[in-house]
Amino acid sequence: MAPHLRKCRAALAAALTTALLAPIPATAAEAGVRQGAALCTAGRDRGLAARMSKDIRAALSFRTGSVSVAVHDTRTGLVCELAGRRQYDSASIVKVLMMEAALRRAQEWGRGLTAWERRRIRPMITASDNEAARRLWSDLGHPYLARFLDRVGTTATALGSYGRWGLTRTTAADQIRLLGVLTGARAVLRPGARAYGLRQMAEVRRDQRWGVPAGMPRGVRAHLKNGWLPRATLGWRVHSVGAFTGEGRTYRIVVLSHGNPSMAYGVRTVERIAQAVHRGLNKGRAVGQGLTPESEISEVPDGSAPAEGEFGEFEEGLDGPEGLAP
Repeated sequence: MAPHLRKCRAALAAALTTALLAPIPATAAEAGVRQGAALCTAGRDRGLAARMSKDIRAALSFRTGSVSVAVHDTRTGLVCELAGRRQYDSASIVKVLMMEAALRRAQEWGRGLTAWERRRIRPMITASDNEAARRLWSDLGHPYLARFLDRVGTTATALGSYGRWGLTRTTAADQIRLLGVLTGARAVLRPGARAYGLRQMAEVRRDQRWGVPAGMPRGVRAHLKNGWLPRATLGWRVHSVGAFTGEGRTYRIVVLSHGNPSMAYGVRTVERIAQAVHRGLNKGRAVGQGLTPESEISEVPDGSAPAEGEFGEFEEGLDGPEGLAP
Protein backbone atom coordinates (compact mmCIF):
# COMPACT_ATOMS: atom_id res chain seq x y z
CA MET A 1 0.00 0.00 0.00
CA ALA A 2 1.28 3.48 -0.86
CA PRO A 3 2.58 5.51 2.12
CA HIS A 4 -0.02 8.28 1.63
CA LEU A 5 -2.86 5.71 1.66
CA ARG A 6 -1.54 4.14 4.88
CA LYS A 7 -1.48 7.60 6.49
CA CYS A 8 -5.05 8.33 5.37
CA ARG A 9 -6.29 4.97 6.73
CA ALA A 10 -4.50 5.55 10.05
CA ALA A 11 -5.99 9.03 10.34
CA LEU A 12 -9.47 7.71 9.57
CA ALA A 13 -9.13 4.94 12.17
CA ALA A 14 -7.99 7.44 14.80
CA ALA A 15 -10.95 9.72 14.04
CA LEU A 16 -13.42 6.86 14.31
CA THR A 17 -11.92 5.71 17.60
CA THR A 18 -12.15 9.24 19.01
CA ALA A 19 -15.80 9.52 17.94
CA LEU A 20 -16.74 6.17 19.46
CA LEU A 21 -15.04 6.92 22.76
CA ALA A 22 -16.33 10.49 23.09
CA PRO A 23 -18.87 10.99 25.89
CA ILE A 24 -22.49 11.18 24.81
CA PRO A 25 -24.07 14.59 25.58
CA ALA A 26 -26.30 14.68 28.67
CA THR A 27 -29.62 14.99 26.88
CA ALA A 28 -32.88 13.10 26.80
CA ALA A 29 -31.60 11.25 23.73
CA GLU A 30 -28.71 9.92 25.81
CA ALA A 31 -31.24 8.55 28.27
CA GLY A 32 -32.23 5.80 25.92
CA VAL A 33 -34.66 7.57 23.58
CA ARG A 34 -32.53 6.86 20.53
CA GLN A 35 -30.61 3.90 21.86
CA GLY A 36 -33.64 1.89 22.96
CA ALA A 37 -32.05 0.92 26.28
CA ALA A 38 -34.06 -1.21 28.72
CA LEU A 39 -34.98 1.24 31.45
CA CYS A 40 -37.19 -1.00 33.59
CA THR A 41 -37.16 -4.48 35.12
CA ALA A 42 -39.97 -6.40 36.80
CA GLY A 43 -39.27 -9.96 37.82
CA ARG A 44 -42.95 -10.78 38.05
CA ASP A 45 -43.99 -9.10 34.80
CA ARG A 46 -41.42 -8.76 32.04
CA GLY A 47 -44.07 -7.52 29.66
CA LEU A 48 -44.83 -4.61 31.98
CA ALA A 49 -41.14 -3.71 32.15
CA ALA A 50 -40.82 -3.73 28.36
CA ARG A 51 -43.94 -1.61 27.87
CA MET A 52 -42.90 0.86 30.53
CA SER A 53 -39.42 1.25 29.03
CA LYS A 54 -40.99 1.92 25.63
CA ASP A 55 -43.53 4.40 27.00
CA ILE A 56 -40.95 6.39 28.99
CA ARG A 57 -38.74 6.64 25.91
CA ALA A 58 -41.75 7.80 23.89
CA ALA A 59 -42.58 10.45 26.52
CA LEU A 60 -39.04 11.82 26.19
CA SER A 61 -39.01 11.87 22.40
CA PHE A 62 -38.01 15.25 20.99
CA ARG A 63 -37.60 16.78 24.46
CA THR A 64 -34.47 18.87 25.10
CA GLY A 65 -32.46 19.07 28.30
CA SER A 66 -31.35 16.37 30.75
CA VAL A 67 -33.90 14.10 32.44
CA SER A 68 -33.50 11.42 35.10
CA VAL A 69 -36.23 9.03 36.18
CA ALA A 70 -36.62 6.53 39.01
CA VAL A 71 -39.71 4.38 39.64
CA HIS A 72 -40.46 1.64 42.16
CA ASP A 73 -43.69 -0.34 42.55
CA THR A 74 -44.05 -2.73 45.48
CA ARG A 75 -46.85 -4.81 43.93
CA THR A 76 -45.13 -5.85 40.69
CA GLY A 77 -41.52 -5.32 41.71
CA LEU A 78 -41.15 -2.85 38.83
CA VAL A 79 -37.97 -0.80 39.02
CA CYS A 80 -37.10 1.85 36.44
CA GLU A 81 -33.95 3.93 36.36
CA LEU A 82 -32.90 6.41 33.72
CA ALA A 83 -29.67 8.35 34.33
CA GLY A 84 -30.38 7.70 38.00
CA ARG A 85 -26.92 8.79 39.18
CA ARG A 86 -26.75 12.12 37.38
CA GLN A 87 -26.58 15.03 39.84
CA TYR A 88 -28.93 18.01 39.83
CA ASP A 89 -29.38 21.08 42.00
CA SER A 90 -32.20 19.96 44.28
CA ALA A 91 -34.22 23.20 44.49
CA SER A 92 -37.17 22.71 46.88
CA ILE A 93 -37.32 18.91 46.83
CA VAL A 94 -34.57 19.02 49.49
CA LYS A 95 -37.32 20.00 51.93
CA VAL A 96 -38.38 16.34 52.09
CA LEU A 97 -34.90 15.51 53.41
CA MET A 98 -35.23 18.25 56.05
CA MET A 99 -38.61 16.97 57.21
CA GLU A 100 -37.40 13.37 57.45
CA ALA A 101 -34.26 14.40 59.33
CA ALA A 102 -36.34 16.39 61.85
CA LEU A 103 -38.61 13.37 62.37
CA ARG A 104 -35.62 11.07 62.85
CA ARG A 105 -33.96 13.45 65.33
CA ALA A 106 -37.12 13.63 67.42
CA GLN A 107 -37.29 9.84 67.39
CA GLU A 108 -33.66 9.51 68.50
CA TRP A 109 -34.24 11.97 71.32
CA GLY A 110 -37.27 10.01 72.52
CA ARG A 111 -39.86 12.71 71.90
CA GLY A 112 -42.41 13.91 69.41
CA LEU A 113 -41.97 16.96 67.21
CA THR A 114 -41.93 20.22 69.13
CA ALA A 115 -44.44 22.97 68.35
CA TRP A 116 -41.56 24.96 66.84
CA GLU A 117 -40.67 22.10 64.49
CA ARG A 118 -44.29 21.57 63.44
CA ARG A 119 -44.67 25.28 62.67
CA ARG A 120 -41.72 24.99 60.24
CA ILE A 121 -42.35 21.58 58.68
CA ARG A 122 -45.94 22.06 57.61
CA PRO A 123 -45.57 25.34 55.65
CA MET A 124 -42.20 24.18 54.29
CA ILE A 125 -43.86 21.16 52.68
CA THR A 126 -47.41 22.26 51.92
CA ALA A 127 -46.59 25.77 50.69
CA SER A 128 -42.83 25.43 50.01
CA ASP A 129 -42.15 28.20 52.54
CA ASN A 130 -38.48 29.15 52.30
CA GLU A 131 -38.12 31.00 55.59
CA ALA A 132 -39.42 27.94 57.42
CA ALA A 133 -36.94 25.80 55.47
CA ARG A 134 -34.05 28.15 56.23
CA ARG A 135 -34.73 27.99 59.95
CA LEU A 136 -35.11 24.21 60.02
CA TRP A 137 -31.94 23.72 57.94
CA SER A 138 -30.04 25.91 60.39
CA ASP A 139 -31.48 24.10 63.40
CA LEU A 140 -30.64 20.64 62.06
CA GLY A 141 -27.15 21.62 60.89
CA HIS A 142 -24.86 20.03 58.29
CA PRO A 143 -23.41 17.31 60.55
CA TYR A 144 -26.80 15.87 61.50
CA LEU A 145 -28.16 16.08 57.94
CA ALA A 146 -25.05 14.31 56.64
CA ARG A 147 -25.45 11.51 59.21
CA PHE A 148 -29.09 11.12 58.23
CA LEU A 149 -28.15 10.77 54.54
CA ASP A 150 -25.63 8.07 55.50
CA ARG A 151 -28.28 6.20 57.47
CA VAL A 152 -30.70 6.27 54.52
CA GLY A 153 -27.98 4.97 52.21
CA THR A 154 -27.75 7.80 49.72
CA THR A 155 -24.56 7.76 47.68
CA ALA A 156 -24.41 11.01 45.70
CA THR A 157 -26.31 13.71 47.58
CA ALA A 158 -24.08 16.63 48.60
CA LEU A 159 -25.52 19.24 50.98
CA GLY A 160 -25.49 22.85 49.78
CA SER A 161 -22.94 25.07 51.47
CA TYR A 162 -23.27 28.44 53.23
CA GLY A 163 -27.00 28.07 53.75
CA ARG A 164 -27.66 27.35 50.07
CA TRP A 165 -29.89 24.40 50.83
CA GLY A 166 -31.60 24.69 47.43
CA LEU A 167 -28.25 24.01 45.75
CA THR A 168 -27.88 20.65 47.45
CA ARG A 169 -26.81 18.22 44.71
CA THR A 170 -28.85 15.04 44.41
CA THR A 171 -29.81 12.21 42.07
CA ALA A 172 -32.97 10.36 41.13
CA ALA A 173 -31.57 7.19 42.73
CA ASP A 174 -31.07 9.00 46.05
CA GLN A 175 -34.49 10.64 45.89
CA ILE A 176 -36.22 7.29 45.44
CA ARG A 177 -34.41 6.10 48.59
CA LEU A 178 -35.55 9.17 50.52
CA LEU A 179 -39.16 8.57 49.47
CA GLY A 180 -38.71 5.00 50.67
CA VAL A 181 -38.09 6.33 54.18
CA LEU A 182 -41.77 7.34 54.23
CA THR A 183 -43.27 4.35 52.41
CA GLY A 184 -41.18 1.35 53.44
CA ALA A 185 -41.05 -0.67 56.63
CA ARG A 186 -37.44 0.31 57.16
CA ALA A 187 -36.01 1.13 60.58
CA VAL A 188 -35.34 4.81 59.79
CA LEU A 189 -38.74 6.14 60.94
CA ARG A 190 -41.50 4.60 63.02
CA PRO A 191 -45.00 4.21 61.51
CA GLY A 192 -46.40 7.34 63.20
CA ALA A 193 -43.58 9.50 61.88
CA ARG A 194 -43.95 8.07 58.36
CA ALA A 195 -47.70 8.74 58.43
CA TYR A 196 -47.09 12.33 59.55
CA GLY A 197 -44.62 12.95 56.73
CA LEU A 198 -46.90 11.46 54.09
CA ARG A 199 -49.81 13.54 55.36
CA GLN A 200 -47.87 16.77 54.89
CA MET A 201 -46.95 15.79 51.33
CA ALA A 202 -50.57 14.83 50.58
CA GLU A 203 -51.71 18.33 51.54
CA VAL A 204 -49.47 20.38 49.24
CA ARG A 205 -51.49 23.35 48.08
CA ARG A 206 -53.31 23.15 44.77
CA ASP A 207 -51.05 25.40 42.65
CA GLN A 208 -48.05 23.21 43.54
CA ARG A 209 -49.70 19.87 42.73
CA TRP A 210 -48.31 19.61 39.21
CA GLY A 211 -45.74 17.04 38.13
CA VAL A 212 -45.77 13.35 39.02
CA PRO A 213 -49.51 13.20 39.94
CA ALA A 214 -50.38 13.77 36.26
CA GLY A 215 -52.21 10.70 34.98
CA MET A 216 -52.78 9.07 38.36
CA PRO A 217 -56.06 7.16 38.67
CA ARG A 218 -58.98 7.87 40.94
CA GLY A 219 -58.71 6.22 44.33
CA VAL A 220 -54.94 6.81 44.57
CA ARG A 221 -53.50 9.51 46.82
CA ALA A 222 -50.46 11.57 45.84
CA HIS A 223 -47.82 12.58 48.40
CA LEU A 224 -45.45 14.91 46.59
CA LYS A 225 -42.92 17.73 46.63
CA ASN A 226 -41.74 19.77 43.66
CA GLY A 227 -38.79 22.03 42.91
CA TRP A 228 -38.50 24.68 40.20
CA LEU A 229 -35.45 26.91 39.93
CA PRO A 230 -33.72 28.67 37.00
CA ARG A 231 -29.98 29.39 37.08
CA ALA A 232 -27.55 31.12 34.74
CA THR A 233 -26.35 27.75 33.46
CA LEU A 234 -28.46 24.69 32.58
CA GLY A 235 -31.67 26.71 32.49
CA TRP A 236 -34.65 25.67 34.60
CA ARG A 237 -34.35 22.85 37.12
CA VAL A 238 -37.82 21.28 37.25
CA HIS A 239 -38.20 18.32 39.62
CA SER A 240 -41.11 16.33 41.00
CA VAL A 241 -40.98 13.47 43.53
CA GLY A 242 -43.96 11.56 44.84
CA ALA A 243 -45.30 8.47 46.57
CA PHE A 244 -48.70 7.08 45.59
CA THR A 245 -50.87 5.03 47.93
CA GLY A 246 -54.27 3.40 47.79
CA GLU A 247 -56.12 0.46 46.27
CA GLY A 248 -53.75 -1.90 48.06
CA ARG A 249 -50.53 -0.65 46.50
CA THR A 250 -47.68 1.83 46.98
CA TYR A 251 -45.38 3.14 44.29
CA ARG A 252 -42.88 5.97 43.94
CA ILE A 253 -41.98 8.22 41.00
CA VAL A 254 -39.03 10.62 40.75
CA VAL A 255 -38.36 12.86 37.75
CA LEU A 256 -35.46 15.34 37.83
CA SER A 257 -34.55 17.65 34.96
CA HIS A 258 -32.48 20.64 33.97
CA GLY A 259 -31.74 22.43 30.73
CA ASN A 260 -35.42 23.32 30.34
CA PRO A 261 -36.01 26.57 28.40
CA SER A 262 -38.94 27.43 30.70
CA MET A 263 -40.72 26.06 33.74
CA ALA A 264 -43.77 25.16 31.65
CA TYR A 265 -41.58 23.10 29.31
CA GLY A 266 -40.08 21.22 32.26
CA VAL A 267 -43.46 20.59 33.86
CA ARG A 268 -44.81 19.14 30.63
CA THR A 269 -41.79 16.83 30.31
CA VAL A 270 -42.24 15.58 33.89
CA GLU A 271 -45.96 15.07 33.42
CA ARG A 272 -45.63 13.09 30.19
CA ILE A 273 -43.33 10.64 31.97
CA ALA A 274 -45.69 10.45 34.96
CA GLN A 275 -48.64 9.75 32.68
CA ALA A 276 -46.79 6.82 31.14
CA VAL A 277 -45.97 5.34 34.55
CA HIS A 278 -49.47 5.71 36.00
CA ARG A 279 -51.03 4.29 32.84
CA GLY A 280 -48.75 1.26 32.89
CA LEU A 281 -49.34 0.50 36.56
CA ASN A 282 -53.09 1.10 36.55
CA LYS A 283 -54.41 -0.27 33.28
CA GLY A 284 -58.13 0.20 32.68
CA ARG A 285 -58.63 2.65 35.55
CA ALA A 286 -60.14 6.12 35.12
CA VAL A 287 -57.67 8.98 35.28
CA GLY A 288 -58.13 11.26 38.27
CA GLN A 289 -55.68 14.03 37.34
CA GLY A 290 -54.71 15.23 33.88
CA LEU A 291 -51.93 17.46 32.60
CA THR A 292 -51.61 20.85 34.24
CA PRO A 293 -52.99 23.57 31.93
CA GLU A 294 -50.13 25.77 30.76
CA SER A 295 -52.06 28.85 31.91
CA GLU A 296 -51.75 27.55 35.49
CA ILE A 297 -47.98 27.10 35.41
CA SER A 298 -46.14 30.04 36.92
CA GLU A 299 -42.69 31.04 35.69
CA VAL A 300 -41.78 32.39 39.14
CA PRO A 301 -38.87 30.42 40.76
CA ASP A 302 -39.40 28.54 44.00
CA GLY A 303 -36.86 30.80 45.75
CA SER A 304 -34.85 27.88 47.12
CA ALA A 305 -31.56 29.55 46.14
CA PRO A 306 -30.63 33.22 45.74
CA ALA A 307 -30.01 34.72 42.36
CA GLU A 308 -26.34 34.58 41.40
CA GLY A 309 -24.34 37.29 43.18
CA GLU A 310 -26.89 37.99 45.92
CA PHE A 311 -24.93 36.67 48.90
CA GLY A 312 -21.88 38.94 49.00
CA GLU A 313 -20.32 39.43 52.41
CA PHE A 314 -23.34 38.00 54.25
CA GLU A 315 -22.60 34.59 52.77
CA GLU A 316 -19.20 34.40 54.43
CA GLY A 317 -20.65 34.73 57.92
CA LEU A 318 -23.26 32.01 57.67
CA ASP A 319 -21.02 29.22 58.90
CA GLY A 320 -20.76 30.72 62.37
CA PRO A 321 -23.64 30.80 64.86
CA GLU A 322 -26.14 29.02 62.62
CA GLY A 323 -23.92 25.95 62.20
CA LEU A 324 -24.18 25.81 58.42
CA ALA A 325 -20.58 25.03 57.62
CA PRO A 326 -20.25 21.96 55.38
